[in-house]
Amino acid sequence: AAGMFLRLLSDVRWRAANPKWRRMTCSQRSTSSTAEPHPVSLPAQAQVVICGGGIMGTSVAYHLSKMGWKDIVLLEQGRLAAGTTRFCAGIVSTARHLSIELKMADYSNKLYQQLEQETGVKTGYVKTGSISLAQTQDRLISLKRIASSLNVMGIPCEIITPKQVAQLHPLINIHDLVGAMYVPEDALVSSANVSLALATAASWNGVQIHERTSVSHVSVHKGHVTGVETDRGQIQCQYFVNCAGQWAYELGHSGEEPVNIPLHACEHFYLLTHPLKEPLASNLPTIVDPDGRIYIRNWQGGILSGGFEKNPKPLFTEGRNQLEIQNLQEDWDHFEPLLSALLRRMPDLEALQIMQLVNCPESFTPDMRCIMGESPTVRGYFVLAGMNSAGISYGGGAGKYLAEWMVDGYPSENVWPLDLKRFGTLQSSRTFLRHRVMEVMPLMCDLKVPRWDFQTGRQLRTSPLYDRLDAQGARWMEKHGFERVKYFVPPGKDLLDLDQSKTFYKPDWFDIVGSEVKCCKEAVCVIDMSSFTKFEISSTGDQALESLQYLFSNDLDVPVGHVVHTGMLNEKGGYENDCSIARLSKRSFFMISPTDQQVHCWAWLKNRLPDDSNLTMEDVTWKYTALNLIGPRAVDVLSELSYAPITPEHFPSLFCKEMSVGYANGIRVMSITHTGEPGFMLYIPIEYALHVYNEVMNMGQKYGIRNAGYYALRSLRVEKFFAFWGQDLDAFTTPMECGREFQVKLEKGTQFVGQEALLEQKQNGVYKRFTMFILEDHDTDMDLWPWWGEPIFRNGRYVGKTTSSAYSYTLERHVCLGFVQHFDEKTGEELVVTTDFINQGEYEIDIAGQRFQAKAKLYPFSSLFTHRRRKDEVELSGYQRE
Repeated sequence: AAGMFLRLLSDVRWRAANPKWRRMTCSQRSTSSTAEPHPVSLPAQAQVVICGGGIMGTSVAYHLSKMGWKDIVLLEQGRLAAGTTRFCAGIVSTARHLSIELKMADYSNKLYQQLEQETGVKTGYVKTGSISLAQTQDRLISLKRIASSLNVMGIPCEIITPKQVAQLHPLINIHDLVGAMYVPEDALVSSANVSLALATAASWNGVQIHERTSVSHVSVHKGHVTGVETDRGQIQCQYFVNCAGQWAYELGHSGEEPVNIPLHACEHFYLLTHPLKEPLASNLPTIVDPDGRIYIRNWQGGILSGGFEKNPKPLFTEGRNQLEIQNLQEDWDHFEPLLSALLRRMPDLEALQIMQLVNCPESFTPDMRCIMGESPTVRGYFVLAGMNSAGISYGGGAGKYLAEWMVDGYPSENVWPLDLKRFGTLQSSRTFLRHRVMEVMPLMCDLKVPRWDFQTGRQLRTSPLYDRLDAQGARWMEKHGFERVKYFVPPGKDLLDLDQSKTFYKPDWFDIVGSEVKCCKEAVCVIDMSSFTKFEISSTGDQALESLQYLFSNDLDVPVGHVVHTGMLNEKGGYENDCSIARLSKRSFFMISPTDQQVHCWAWLKNRLPDDSNLTMEDVTWKYTALNLIGPRAVDVLSELSYAPITPEHFPSLFCKEMSVGYANGIRVMSITHTGEPGFMLYIPIEYALHVYNEVMNMGQKYGIRNAGYYALRSLRVEKFFAFWGQDLDAFTTPMECGREFQVKLEKGTQFVGQEALLEQKQNGVYKRFTMFILEDHDTDMDLWPWWGEPIFRNGRYVGKTTSSAYSYTLERHVCLGFVQHFDEKTGEELVVTTDFINQGEYEIDIAGQRFQAKAKLYPFSSLFTHRRRKDEVELSGYQRE
């Protein structure tokens, strides 16, 4: 094998060094890019202008035209499908961790399958299947988790042995494998041809397509798209769709109102070979070897093999505007580790003749998920880009969801994990993006175990207490760029081991978090929750109250000083946001939302609040440090620091008072902890943060005070059956479906958004129900832990998925939260979910293919809840996605 490897590499190096071979391949590539004249002038106006003629732009055009929108112009600066789409490896794979990505890939596969028949354009679609290899047990667990999701979605998939791998693909070396996942319906396509087929169908439906037309500028008036400027004239339009791939970032910044699209290009390499002596069969399965960091597919009887190296090369950080992507420089030294992995995996490739090493730019995003949706700052400006090398897998589904978003106002599935508004302006720094994509690209193949964190682009947004907490052993995670504490490592623990412990089983921090939870229940803990989104809304008259009454489902016309838990709902009654609003005065309100709501909630309110100079909304997130004092002794600490009575008579539940704490004035104290435990939230002007924290810690010594983190918070809220927005609640979940009817005032005397949908649900019942599951036969020490996204089975039938889970130190059991649906066994039709249906089933939770018995509950049954059931005191809320 070593000799063969050298022979192959020497052949490769000769080719790279031989100018004649280089000239030959370059001339082959450049012949097709001769300029063509512009036959048709641009229209003066259109309803929609789409920029980018790759797989994304053509898919959006195709789906918009299918939905009845005809007045559409698609502009491409070079030729159709001549960008990243042209160089795409053409692998359509449904093996995805995230449910929404899995659905997009499945839809794409089905769409491409019938596209040739619909359009007459040959797409090269071949159903080959794919095999994902596992070299370690942890990798196999990861594949089993994906397989569970695929199976319940009706996508055939099985976990197979190394011997079965060899039967399906005889050239594969299986000696280091522990197993694999086989997805028989995955496919190969010619991505450029798929794009052309979509464009053909779109043009039949009336879409105008203009090549060799560059968009230089997007015009905006009063926060709304009004038109585009091109090198061939202006087009007035109501909607603009940025599908410009790696140029989406620059295009976003070229308008009058910049639109931040955080993505960055990296070089992506793959190898093409001549056909083998015995050409590979066209239906041979595609091989994905994540531990070797490579993929291998058949290509015209030879091989196409690329991968995601550990040391990627970012591109165009300074910006560069080239039209079609001319093949970048081959870099054989850089590709060598991937080549070695290929030869280890297919050692019989003796006389492998290399045709070409392709190097093309691929766009990557800060969190490895694609970017879609409407800009938070410009109405009518939509984006679909940043595919992280999965463009062909997502192209069909992503185009469909974006078209639905534009036509109907919202897609048919929850796409929040992909929404552009999950990012703020802070993720648009070029330095940040360059560093982050260098981490993201290798992560494409790295093992994703629960609770992993990015290492780059950190310490960007921090609480004023960051250094103080860090010195006390804080271990950090990041949310929306904000550093938040996971837990505190006690003195004397091996810090390095703890930081590097990554497992699907019981984690090393188990006892640490357990002791923090115990302290919350028996004494008092402090959690820094400064990352919460905080808005102030005020007016000169009643405008603030009237507007908020319309936009929120609970009654906000409460006495000054009261705190109201409420949903910000859409027309379907679904949660756009879940928040707490304190009435500070007759005309001013303080709104607390989850961390990742900062951009989304601001945009939602801005677009719906009346344009009135007497009504103001201010983002005060950065002005306040938030400390959560949790536990039965919190009241003692606070009363000693403030010299004010804090008994329940003077300071009832869900109340807000401005008071002094220590020497500091103007602290907003709320009797609420987001966990169901007793305690207070302190919103402290940041200049007093360190003083108040030190005072609280000093005063709390005699009560056994300690620091705690978000892992303890999660355990507390899950065992109390509190739903968090972004994890359990989303735009497709209503208060009626998660036991929060008491947070909705259907009869508050004023109309509110979502009211009709909720009245209908109240009358007709709900089709899914938020349920709590206690795992029965699960061994915490030995068994795989639940995470989220595990399938739920009722009497052996699939009924839903978990949305979050945590170990309850009180119950000494794992608790999973999730939604249960009811399908008719014969027709598959959705039926109303009743209390009896939930209570009378036998449940199992599937963790990586292994099912564990679970007890279902519609109410938390901790003894803490038995003696205070008054609904105004039971704080059934929380938010803040973890």
